[in-house]
Amino acid sequence: MSTVESGRDHSIGVLSEAPLPSQLAQPLDYIFAEHFRQRVLCNALDDIAGATATDRQLVEAAARYLVEDYPPHILDEERELFPLLRRRAKPDDNVTELIGQLSEEHSADKIDAQQIIEGLRALLDQPGKMPAGFATLLHRFAANERHHLTLENAIMLPLARLRLTQDDLATLSHRMAQRRGFPWPEVNDAG
Repeated sequence: MSTVESGRDHSIGVLSEAPLPSQLAQPLDYIFAEHFRQRVLCNALDDIAGATATDRQLVEAAARYLVEDYPPHILDEERELFPLLRRRAKPDDNVTELIGQLSEEHSADKIDAQQIIEGLRALLDQPGKMPAGFATLLHRFAANERHHLTLENAIMLPLARLRLTQDDLATLSHRMAQRRGFPWPEVNDAG
């Protein structure tokens, strides 16, 4: 197996398998794990954009991730993490502007993600026929996501680890588990 094939197989595996439900007991670690999966998605989208032939399994894995796993992750941040950070941040943390920027990016990303899902489905329906402008969209989305993830991993998650209380983390864990249909007490006890 070549390095390219093993990297492809790794990407498909990462995109196809969400973190274990027990990891929700440590919600910031779960979010970080989802960020890793998003980086893998970015690489997969760049690979799809540059491919001369349709890699059906990779396209299916990317589409499935965008449909099933990406939306709850965005909600985790928008509805749970960001409000908790706003509440706990100190004035000199200066998070209001950054959270606003990240929220705006999430809104734009949702629109792009929907267009990408449609384009990936079109690619599956007509393998080898890249929709017009689709490769550019894939590359742009991947680049934007990488920048976005850098801000979240370098600033937001460390600040959350510093500022959020145990009660905040329990609330975050509970709501993330609930969003995914997992019973929270069992998830929390598994950690």
